[in-house]
Amino acid sequence: MDTIASLFSFITTPVSWIIVQFHKVYGGIFGADSGWAWGLSIVSLVILIRICLIPLFVKQIKATRGMQAIQPKMKAIQERYKNDKQRQSEEMMKLYKETGTNPLSSCLPILAQSPFFFALYHVLAGIANGTPIGKIDGPLLESARNAHIFGAPLASKFTDGADKVAALGATVTDVRVVTAVMIVMMSLSQFYTQRQLMQKNVDLSVKTPFMQQQKMLMYVFPLIFAVMGINFPVGVLVYWLTTNLWTMGQQMYVINQNPTPGSKAQDQYLTRLLKHVSSHGELKGRGKKKIVAAIVAKGPDRNDNERKFITSLTKQGLAAQTDGSVTKSVEATVDADAAGGGGAPKRQQPKRQSKSQRQTPPSKPSPKK
Repeated sequence: MDTIASLFSFITTPVSWIIVQFHKVYGGIFGADSGWAWGLSIVSLVILIRICLIPLFVKQIKATRGMQAIQPKMKAIQERYKNDKQRQSEEMMKLYKETGTNPLSSCLPILAQSPFFFALYHVLAGIANGTPIGKIDGPLLESARNAHIFGAPLASKFTDGADKVAALGATVTDVRVVTAVMIVMMSLSQFYTQRQLMQKNVDLSVKTPFMQQQKMLMYVFPLIFAVMGINFPVGVLVYWLTTNLWTMGQQMYVINQNPTPGSKAQDQYLTRLLKHVSSHGELKGRGKKKIVAAIVAKGPDRNDNERKFITSLTKQGLAAQTDGSVTKSVEATVDADAAGGGGAPKRQQPKRQSKSQRQTPPSKPSPKK
């Protein structure tokens, strides 16, 4: 880990500078040597990074949905060219180009965070060893070494021995309890985030190996974090736990506001949208109108959730328009006008006679006596 962290040493100075700036703010509130001042500085670093990565997150969502949509075509290519790997790769690249998808796009946020993660690890390792690094030196270095979070030094690890922990002013028990709790929380948050994605925001109408792969990652990633976590300093655990919680909240927002077409989350979203339209008689909000407009544009290619939504609108005398708005349907308006006297009443058509009735002459009335 130290070797990997040293590869990203070029970014340790910017990362340490950002931490120092936040520490100046929180130090004035909690005290310069407080663990809260240093811990919140790391949390603020995560928030700043994740805000900057929002465009990449949006691109990740589009890439993931694009990959889900082309899975049937990918499977067909694999079966067709299973004996010709070169042709299979060429056809895959052609498919990616035609559909504008990129498998690596779904990994962009994680890849973009990696330099900051390892740079922070490098900074905390320097604090633990008492080595000036980046902008953290002199009094700041001593302050960081004295900072404790729930009794555990910022730079301590689960695997640290008693002597090393004692040099940082703590006990092995305190360090291991705090790090164990944070590792469990980090793994559970990772598991819940992936489980939420699989259960609610995956197109259930497409059964492909991609879904099995995502399901496997739901169990593998938390285990990886749990194993690696024992070698992470407390400050890095704070960093990773914060970014996991951010990802969870960010994903919950996306699932609730812009779910994957064909997913359980989309069914729930359209049900809420239908209730809103039923109560207010109209649809407000640019985001909602954009989703409805996309459903209208699909026409016969709508999935089951979307067809149910359009059918439910029709039953209520409403119609979704191409701009995403919802208005009274023409048929419902005509019927309402006729029923309310707003137009001429419909002329009642005479009852149609059968062929035998038309051919039988009318009977003559019997003469009066």
